Amino acid sequence: MKNLKEEIQEIIDRETKAWNTQDVDLLLSIFHPDMVWPWPPTRDDHDPLNWVMVLGKFNHQRWNHFYQQFFKEHKLVHNRRETLKIEISEEGDGALAVVDIDTLWVDTEGQENRWLGRVCKVYAKVSEGWKITMHTGVLRY
Repeated sequence: MKNLKEEIQEIIDRETKAWNTQDVDLLLSIFHPDMVWPWPPTRDDHDPLNWVMVLGKFNHQRWNHFYQQFFKEHKLVHNRRETLKIEISEEGDGALAVVDIDTLWVDTEGQENRWLGRVCKVYAKVSEGWKITMHTGVLRY
């Protein structure tokens, strides 16, 4: 059996593969039904008073439509990710991962959309395995 940190890394790798291949079903497979994803308006907005909720709580249909549309309108130029830390709770039922990302998209009008900085991904172990419950938007530290 894989150790717990390897299980979390597998989810990170699955998410990376989903972005790289624009596979919405694979991307949505990592989310817990109670997932929320707050976004800072810029990577320098560390104060959560400025953060926004773009998609609200995970809703498979809404998030599927959002990402299908995003992938239709954007071409992936590169997607570099490095896991810096995986921390598992003493009970083995919660985890966080810190990942540096550099992902560059270009939309149909040639506008760049770059995700560059650090994120924190929070996971819970549920009956189906590990699921992501919360994720910060990209921040520069």
